[in-house]
Amino acid sequence: MLYVVDEVSGVTVLDNIMYVVCYESSTIRLYNTDTHSPLDVIINVDGMKAPRDIVVCRDDRQLYVADCDMGIWRVSVAHQSYVWWLSTPSTTDRFTIRTMSMTSQRLLVTSWWQPRLRQYSTTDRPQLLRVIELPQYMRQVYHGVETTRGTFLVSHLSTSWNDEKHAVSELFSFFCCFIITM
Repeated sequence: MLYVVDEVSGVTVLDNIMYVVCYESSTIRLYNTDTHSPLDVIINVDGMKAPRDIVVCRDDRQLYVADCDMGIWRVSVAHQSYVWWLSTPSTTDRFTIRTMSMTSQRLLVTSWWQPRLRQYSTTDRPQLLRVIELPQYMRQVYHGVETTRGTFLVSHLSTSWNDEKHAVSELFSFFCCFIITM
């Protein structure tokens, strides 16, 4: 059994390596998923202050790390090099990154305060593909993923009939169908 003793804020796996970020740490820790042991290699990202989530793109073998309210770092798995990849929109927009998910070369980002998703292309430079507006009754969005059918599954607080219910909704073009309520 593997234990990481710290405030883990994100985990992702590529091949047989697990990449772990901890809150208020500038390092990405690496673990072997077969032996559950830490590797001697860590990736230090100078300037990273408070990583909130990490995902990997299997196509280009890049890690994407959300850094608090600032934006996203892109880290090369092969070279262990990194670049400041995306700054979050202005504070007037109130789009602060909560979580991320990856589908092929599209990065889906959920906002901490706003009921919307932002989808970016990860080829070359960051390119905002679209902003998916969510129903206003979704007070807090926890996580979102894109399905292979092009729809979005969104975990959130508040439904159209109950402000205190948590739900996972599948979003189509312009309407929402509830799948699971808790």
